[in-house]
Amino acid sequence: MLWIKALHIIFITSWFAGLFYLPRLFVNHAMVLDSATPDQNTSERLKLMENKLYRFMLPLAILALGFGLWLWLGYGISGAWMHAKLTLVAILIGYHVYCGKLVNDFKQNKNQHNHIWYRWFNELPVLILIAIVILVVVKPF
Repeated sequence: MLWIKALHIIFITSWFAGLFYLPRLFVNHAMVLDSATPDQNTSERLKLMENKLYRFMLPLAILALGFGLWLWLGYGISGAWMHAKLTLVAILIGYHVYCGKLVNDFKQNKNQHNHIWYRWFNELPVLILIAIVILVVVKPF
């Protein structure tokens, strides 16, 4: 089970790297589009980067969730802290899916948000990561 735990941590870390970086690309993309003279070459490059990163993140998320499920079933972990953690994981999955919608919005030139909105949006996975680590390590309830 230690190998499974190690793989779970590796894929969570990798998935979170994408969850941290993709919204940062959105910030930069929105800044390009918000400028007085939007640079189409930069916008097209950012669209490509966003799409490739999102496609790369998906298998990382699936592997992180799969190994997490394996651990959960293998150890039979229960408790209120686990319910809270799973709720946060569900929110992360929704965040990931919503990022995919935003990638498509940029791809179709239908972005609805400015760079400030994306800066705030970028903070959500950080807060969730902090909460999950505290729940898993401290098990406060």
